[in-house]
Amino acid sequence: MTFSWSYFIGLFPQLIKYIPLTLIMAVVAMLISVVLGGLLTLVQLYAARPFQLLVKLYVSFFRGIPTLVLLFIVYYGLPEISPVFKGVSALTAAIAGLGVKESAYLIEIFRAGIASVDQGQIEAGEALNFSFVRIFTSIVLPQAALNALPATGNTFVSLLKETSLAFALGVTEIFADGKLLASASLRFFEVYVAVGLIYWVMIIIYTWLQKRVEERLSRPYRRVVADAINSSEQSSSAV
Repeated sequence: MTFSWSYFIGLFPQLIKYIPLTLIMAVVAMLISVVLGGLLTLVQLYAARPFQLLVKLYVSFFRGIPTLVLLFIVYYGLPEISPVFKGVSALTAAIAGLGVKESAYLIEIFRAGIASVDQGQIEAGEALNFSFVRIFTSIVLPQAALNALPATGNTFVSLLKETSLAFALGVTEIFADGKLLASASLRFFEVYVAVGLIYWVMIIIYTWLQKRVEERLSRPYRRVVADAINSSEQSSSAV
């Protein structure tokens, strides 16, 4: 069977219909992971020792378990344990499972971002009698968020690709629709190449947008550094 360009090109109008659902899954799951990961990062850094150990166990478990296994636990396993989870849709289960999974990675990313903030700035805030909340929100958080942005963006890229696993729960997204088309036409190569290209283009666009955001957010810091260098050079010239 030869490669059919006409069939290949005709696949895209059918597949791109599921891009909105795929993006919704990825964005909502990412929001869940950011909120959950952020809260657990604070617990890991500032809570009592037993709670810190629980967060470390959380990170170890959810980073170690395969994503597909986790989705099956959420969708098929939890309803057997509690009636609260009965009736949960496959889409909801997929989003929740992906959100929890990625939060385990974001905890480490956020922790590293906070640790990268210059301790001297924190001590300066303490010397000015700033409260912990003010130091964290005005000094630590802005810099930590900027430092963590590249790795957080990479996590979203991984999450976007992992949405393809939702087909195993019966969610019809890009990959699931491609699988149905391939089974019906028996043209697996054309279909899966088309699916792969769609994911690739989405990731290229997102990566470009992320880079623009990073550049825009880092401008004030680059300006501060440039001013500091100019000031230092002027002082040296005066001497």
